Amino acid sequence: MTTTDARQRATALQLHGVLAHWAECANQPWLDPLLSWEETERARRSLERRLRCAHIGRFKPLADFDWSWPQQCDQRAIAELMTLDFMEAASNAILVGASGLGKTMIAQNIAHQAVLQGHTVVFATAGQLLGELASLDSDSALRYRLRRYAAPDLLLIDEVGYLSYSNRHADLLFELINRRHEKKSTLITTNKSFSEWSEVFPNASCVVAMIDRLVHHAEILSIKGESYRRKEAQEHAAANARKRKAKGAP
Repeated sequence: MTTTDARQRATALQLHGVLAHWAECANQPWLDPLLSWEETERARRSLERRLRCAHIGRFKPLADFDWSWPQQCDQRAIAELMTLDFMEAASNAILVGASGLGKTMIAQNIAHQAVLQGHTVVFATAGQLLGELASLDSDSALRYRLRRYAAPDLLLIDEVGYLSYSNRHADLLFELINRRHEKKSTLITTNKSFSEWSEVFPNASCVVAMIDRLVHHAEILSIKGESYRRKEAQEHAAANARKRKAKGAP
């Protein structure tokens, strides 16, 4: 490590005390280990902070996903999303499919990968996000929250379509999507096709414009099949039945 490289690292770390006494520190054998320790610790703390702020929750690793279960699921397209290339162009991703097909799990894996790669991420259900925004009474509080949700490199809005929302909710979601449009990436999971979003936001005049901004520069993946959770429940019930039968056997 050259003296110039060491000084640049110390400057990036804002070690002002070391920089103020650079003449005494520059050639010391402990300088390189000190810089490495500081860089490692700061990277660890940054990762912990970003994971905490992301609110991703517990999830199953993508390696455990049963790709044979859905009738339609583009594994290659999901693998491409995991590379996070779509974020470089501030593009969006939309996962469409019925409940229980793994949309949320896939989104959580993408979110976790983004955090590991140094990105800021926020994960929220549509109900949580819109409920929070709509509950704010003051304009200043609403502007603050909108800035908070507009800021992360990746915003994941889960479960759009499971509830219906008022015109105010629709306007708030449109405002948020509009702020992020072509600046930051948004990933949405939904159980409704876009033609059915008028049922999610009935009578809202901004729905067409909202969808237009979402799908502009977006990867849209459709997942079709029967609920994986229902499959697991049936397998669990069958296993319990076999256990009970075995216990009752003479």
